[in-house]
Amino acid sequence: MSAGCAVVIGASGGIGGAFADALDEEGTHAKVWRFGRSLAGDAHLDLTDEASIAAAAARVASGPPLSLVFVATGILGEGERGPEKALRDLDPDWLARVFAINTIGPALVAKHFLPLLPRTGTPVFAALSARVGSISDNRLGGWHGYRASKAALNMLIRNFAIDAARRNDRSIVVALHPGTVDTRLSEPFRGTVAPGKLFDPERAALQLLDVIEGLKPVDSGKCFAWDGVEIPA
Repeated sequence: MSAGCAVVIGASGGIGGAFADALDEEGTHAKVWRFGRSLAGDAHLDLTDEASIAAAAARVASGPPLSLVFVATGILGEGERGPEKALRDLDPDWLARVFAINTIGPALVAKHFLPLLPRTGTPVFAALSARVGSISDNRLGGWHGYRASKAALNMLIRNFAIDAARRNDRSIVVALHPGTVDTRLSEPFRGTVAPGKLFDPERAALQLLDVIEGLKPVDSGKCFAWDGVEIPA
């Protein structure tokens, strides 16, 4: 990943901002592009607005070659609304909102940014997923929309890996689980986190960057945790 530029989608969030900072400090990319919903001007990108995603991709296409895209977005709760604990909590509007951010948004980012990856080298497209998106590892149930949206994202990552390999068989497309990170997303659930397992955004970003830097083309289409261990589908 030493050549070209990097793109961070969700750079206004805790993990995304820390990841972009880590890339800047590393200094191995020609440029680090930051996009996010809370950023102004040309850096503004709303996952629910495809036009803003396309505009961001057009900006990146005019710059140095692209070597890394990191999608650091996600939603678990919003306002008073949290993840469902029972069937009676299912709500179609909330399900649509969760899928719009966790699944459809990253898919649209892939639609516009994957074609920008070079046909040579080992470019990486990575999106934040979650361990609870693993179907085979689901023992507790609940959190219906979040689990399902992340499972769907993991399937799309597999699809996108296959598509990307047709252009460049050394490209890498993966989903990443950051662990429990001290951000607004995890705030209501920190009391259940084991000691030493709540990561600050800076540590989480460095751990994810280490995982990305250790990836090989054979890893494309898979989901990996913050410690580099593959998460089953």
